[in-house]
Amino acid sequence: MSDRRNDRLPPSWADRIAAQARGELTPVQPRRAATVVLLRAHGEAVEAYLLRRRISMAFAGGAYAYPGGAVDPRDSAPGLGWAGPDAAAWGERLGVPADEARAIVCAAVRETFEESGVLLAGPDAASVVADVSGEEWRAARAALEAHELSFGEFLASRGLVLRSDLLGAWSRWITPEFEERRYDTWFFVATVPEGQRTAEVPGEADRVVWISPEEAAAHHAAGEFFMLPPTITTLRELTPFTTPDAALAAAKARSIDPILAQARIEDDGAIVVSWPGHPGLALRGQL
Repeated sequence: MSDRRNDRLPPSWADRIAAQARGELTPVQPRRAATVVLLRAHGEAVEAYLLRRRISMAFAGGAYAYPGGAVDPRDSAPGLGWAGPDAAAWGERLGVPADEARAIVCAAVRETFEESGVLLAGPDAASVVADVSGEEWRAARAALEAHELSFGEFLASRGLVLRSDLLGAWSRWITPEFEERRYDTWFFVATVPEGQRTAEVPGEADRVVWISPEEAAAHHAAGEFFMLPPTITTLRELTPFTTPDAALAAAKARSIDPILAQARIEDDGAIVVSWPGHPGLALRGQL
């Protein structure tokens, strides 16, 4: 079922869709990216961590989203401290070569640390660092965000390994071909490790909130939370789960086939953008 207040086509899309239909638009090559839905138990329910991107951001300004961002070339470094399923196993799961899978998983953990202060890493394969809230950790997050430090260097300097087993692959969404900025994004779910807590509002956001998927979806339906299709879809998919562990367990059986929007122009000039398999996401506009 479509949300009436959220089913209108973004104004910038109509001209680009028309240009694509005329064969005058060459799609931008999407950048690899990763995002993580952080979950925590709240009573007998689950809450997800959302941040609102500053309105000045070039991509999805004002939208509620999860911590995440583009893959850094250094994320694929083979010497990265690592525990859990290896790059080859992740390659099979994500549908890419091992070195690309290593970069995607690393980007997911790195961006989560940069944007939320939650670090999915530990001294060994059986433990997770408990407290990353001090000034030294904040400085490291800033250095990572400024690309002054690679994630591998950061982990090595503290004797830590990335805990890939703490991630569950959830979905893969590719920005529509008619968008000016495009990303090929893998969505993951993860639980906030015991002893850790999310940090202050990050630089790219002006608000952060812990909220149940049901409540967030209701705010979106009411037009109060602006979200891109992958964000709201993921929240809706998480509503049946009453514990973070249940969501992580469900991730193991999910399809990671890429989801890409399709656009068509009807005889009366109406434009319809749809996502195969997700009929409730259809957007409509006019030439």
